[in-house]
Amino acid sequence: MTSSALATLFPHEAITGDIVVRVAVSYLAEQSAPASGRWFWSYHIRLENRGTQSVQLLSRAWTITDGRGAVHEVRGEGVVGEMPLIAPGASYDYVSGCPLPTPTGKMTGSYRMVDEDGRNFDIAIPTFPLVGPV
Repeated sequence: MTSSALATLFPHEAITGDIVVRVAVSYLAEQSAPASGRWFWSYHIRLENRGTQSVQLLSRAWTITDGRGAVHEVRGEGVVGEMPLIAPGASYDYVSGCPLPTPTGKMTGSYRMVDEDGRNFDIAIPTFPLVGPV
């Protein structure tokens, strides 16, 4: 896939060292209930390893901010129940979701990784908006 095609599919990108994190986000009307104060989004994350060593995702740290400015921190092991090992030149994709009590918000964060030498390091997740229908 070309870089312009990737940028179209995944408009939010952060690069830390040899790791690229791309994000695509979608508002899910069928899982939202605005009359009850609930809006829901799915986000598709792609991690690409451009380095020469395999890396493993150990944990995640998210900062989720709703449209009123309320901040919620989420930390935990792995992503979607996995701690993927990403070989050089390979990528790993997953999809998850986020509910909010407001029709807008944003997410940002980081992943803790470990390389083949046992070195732990953090990589950035790009900030991306959560915007419901107007």
